[in-house]
Amino acid sequence: MEATEMTFTHQLNDQIAVFELEGSLLNETDRVNLKTEFTRYLDEGVISFLIDLEKLKHINSTGLGVFITLYTKVRAKGGELVICSPSENIVNLLTITKLTSVFTIFNTRDEALKHFQKI
Repeated sequence: MEATEMTFTHQLNDQIAVFELEGSLLNETDRVNLKTEFTRYLDEGVISFLIDLEKLKHINSTGLGVFITLYTKVRAKGGELVICSPSENIVNLLTITKLTSVFTIFNTRDEALKHFQKI
């Protein structure tokens, strides 16, 4: 059976908080940990966020709820959250749930970082 654990790393890249998710975003613990780190950056005045999904294998409704919560928190501070490198399965899920109309999604991290340079 495949692991259902998610890990993530984050770093500040030219005032852009870059989060790289790996594994499966499926449970409450993942939600709390991710929200805590996002909030820390927001409290420090960071308002540009990039979530890199290249290594994320699975996501469920809890995971989608996490993305919506983070997006709402960032937008409330006048910021922007974008997603990059989603797998085909995750793109399909975002499409089915109509979240592709909410999130700005890029195929690669480089494209997403260039987007922030333009704003």
